[in-house]
Amino acid sequence: MSKVLKIGISNNSGSKIQSFDSIKAIKGRGLENDRHFKEDNDKRCQITLIEMENIISYNKKSSKNISPLEFRRNIITQGVSLNNLLNKEFFIGSVKVKAHDLCRPCKHLQELLGQEDILKEFLHKGGLRCEILSNGSININDKIII
Repeated sequence: MSKVLKIGISNNSGSKIQSFDSIKAIKGRGLENDRHFKEDNDKRCQITLIEMENIISYNKKSSKNISPLEFRRNIITQGVSLNNLLNKEFFIGSVKVKAHDLCRPCKHLQELLGQEDILKEFLHKGGLRCEILSNGSININDKIII
């Protein structure tokens, strides 16, 4: 079963991602109180997702224990191959979203995590950038429905 494992936001770009059990998604704007939340937001900046399976694989391969939220994505998923959802509409709980782009790992994330191989290891494994198409709440354990 595909589901939401963790939810995280940060009110400004430099601050730590905070964990939440539930978050409000606002159509065209983003996740309420997130650093990227704004009026008429870019469709690729409204919500981001990453697979827990890729984080576990990286931690195992590198002998690290990096927390999922340290990867700075909003939604940590389980049981879904996110790359297969590119350019498709789907639901996270009751919230309809559309995946527009892959999240590419960046040098900033690599520096924040203190790892030299993040760019290489998370190429095509860094998750999705999505547009929020309907208002609603996203909760831990919500199903991801394709």
